[in-house]
Amino acid sequence: MDTYQSTSEVPEQPAVAVGYAGVLRELLPIALWREDADGRVAEWSLAAQDLLGHRPRDILGRPGTEVLVPDANRELAHQLTRRVQAGETVVGTLPVRHRDGHRVTMEMWIVPAADARGRTGAMLIAVETSEVLRMRDSLAALQSLFTQSPIGLATLGPDLRFVRVNDALARMNGVSPAGHLGKRLTEVVPGVNADALEATMRQVLERGTAVVDVRRTGRTPADPDHDHTWSCSYAPLLDASGRALGVIASLIDITDSQHAQVEAERARRRFAVLAEAGTRIGTTLDLRQTAEEIAQVLVPQLADSADVQLLEAVLAPDDAAGTHRGVLRRLAAVFPDPGAPTAKLLPGQTFKIPAGTVYEQVIAAGRPMNLYRTDIPTLIPDPRAEPLRAYLATLGSARLIPLVARGTVLGAVTVTRLASREPFDEQDCILIDEVVARAALNIDNARMYTNQRRAALTLQRSLSNSALPRVTGLELTGRYLPASDHDVGGDWYDVIQLPGGRTGLVIGDVMGHGIHAAAVMGQLRTAVRTLARHGVPPAQLLRSLDAVVADLGEDEMATCVYAVHDPASGGCTIARAGHPPPAVAASGGQVTFLDGPPGTPLGTGGREFRTEEVDLPPGSLLVLYTDGLIEARDRDLDQGMAQLGRVLRDQAVPLDRLCDEVLTRLLPTAPQDDVALLLARTVPAGHPPLP
Repeated sequence: MDTYQSTSEVPEQPAVAVGYAGVLRELLPIALWREDADGRVAEWSLAAQDLLGHRPRDILGRPGTEVLVPDANRELAHQLTRRVQAGETVVGTLPVRHRDGHRVTMEMWIVPAADARGRTGAMLIAVETSEVLRMRDSLAALQSLFTQSPIGLATLGPDLRFVRVNDALARMNGVSPAGHLGKRLTEVVPGVNADALEATMRQVLERGTAVVDVRRTGRTPADPDHDHTWSCSYAPLLDASGRALGVIASLIDITDSQHAQVEAERARRRFAVLAEAGTRIGTTLDLRQTAEEIAQVLVPQLADSADVQLLEAVLAPDDAAGTHRGVLRRLAAVFPDPGAPTAKLLPGQTFKIPAGTVYEQVIAAGRPMNLYRTDIPTLIPDPRAEPLRAYLATLGSARLIPLVARGTVLGAVTVTRLASREPFDEQDCILIDEVVARAALNIDNARMYTNQRRAALTLQRSLSNSALPRVTGLELTGRYLPASDHDVGGDWYDVIQLPGGRTGLVIGDVMGHGIHAAAVMGQLRTAVRTLARHGVPPAQLLRSLDAVVADLGEDEMATCVYAVHDPASGGCTIARAGHPPPAVAASGGQVTFLDGPPGTPLGTGGREFRTEEVDLPPGSLLVLYTDGLIEARDRDLDQGMAQLGRVLRDQAVPLDRLCDEVLTRLLPTAPQDDVALLLARTVPAGHPPLP
């Protein structure tokens, strides 16, 4: 099932015939590793590397408990080891420490296994709990669809033999679900032009495209005396790599009348609209874009216009004065004629809801409402609505649907149809309400994300530097960039003026994102400033900071670099706590990364902090940065450091421009993680900084 890296030679096994072994790995990556009787990792699979980050060369031969087990679980790990070495198999949900320090909750099977010396070691088989839950939910959704859908559903393998059939299809065919399994359509119901339908399914398999609404007519054991007609749709069933696994078939009985055919078409269209809504709405956590996506799904498929509005009180939850109560803000609007008076209804506009209007009723009750010709003139309670009266006269029907998520009314969506079109009927209303209900959750997610990110960014900025001080012997510049697709994090930098003309330079990274990480960052920054101004040396300062992080909770962790520059000696004393190594660029263009003691991350209890002395002649450049600058999905740390070194070779430019060049070259797109960057260039005493 996976490839191993091992510390011991394994005798070559005779070749055996095996079938395709990739299905389970595609669905649920399984990490495997072995530990010998001494608890040292003897074999380490590539899936284990993918899930836990440890490369074979870094973990083989090391004690598994020391590397992989969180400190709080060490005693439990020893107990389980003793049980396994006694011959017992242990199964449970356990946390495993990732290479970067965070915990990965995993479902684990630990079984006795002989090591290379014949002693009892252990084989560990683990899958990520979140992946197991995702698979469980997916299977539950599929099971619900097959057991509850009134539409006939079946899956057929590549040989077009039935693999699964729901009760609805079994009733249509008059054959039990078990009577379908392993058989072809021509064997189950030969009297329904089955040969032609099998040809269609082969076409779906070969071309990989769906075929919708193929008519099938004939008689089945369910009603052998009468002809029936069904609308059949077929779609390819593909795995994650695009390999065809078979065909999905759905069938609707449309025998009774033309009305049944119309309903079948509408059901197909409803399914398509809901499927489209699921893929098009909520593609980002941007509130305005999510609102625009709602309007684009509704128009023109279901309505001629759509107007998405949110309560200002929802958008501004901290409005203590209540000035936004009863005010709606338009986030997105689509109307049939851009040149009509409706062009004046623009996103961003607000209006107060007049008492007694349909808007007030819908938002207060949290229930949708239909309006027809005589009610429509009251539809737009906007002071700018007077020029719209002529437009309102062209409408035949309208529906107001509250945006309700997690029991809270967030706003409303208004959809209309022109008088030339049939008014909304019951099925239209059900579909529109379903689209809006799904969209409300996306709106609420975007709203909460926007509010939390704004709060975290505000907190982060309030706790970080607004301007760097002018210090003796150094020219300084720095940047902080929040991540593009995550909450604001806990990266920060600082410059502290110390007695004797010395300068403290600090950069750090609190693990995690959001308000909590920003708050922890603020506490650490304050602690560093306090300790630094008391003259605490770098290594001792980090030991004290480690105790501060430990006091914040066992799950807190951070990395940090603290450097003290002395312009009198031209030297710099640096201590690290698990942070990427600073870079030093000489005036001649040579770039090196400091290889002194890396230290342990703050909060891990290692407290192994030592200093490194670095000589910084005039014109030297010291670069401190967080890992978000050099690490990305498409490159590792070594590649990022090499790229940073190439940019720093040409440093004969103003420091601000060099800082911008570093960010542009290493982050051509928006950063995936937040980034802090601090540059310090030494200047001769009495010389002004570079312009």
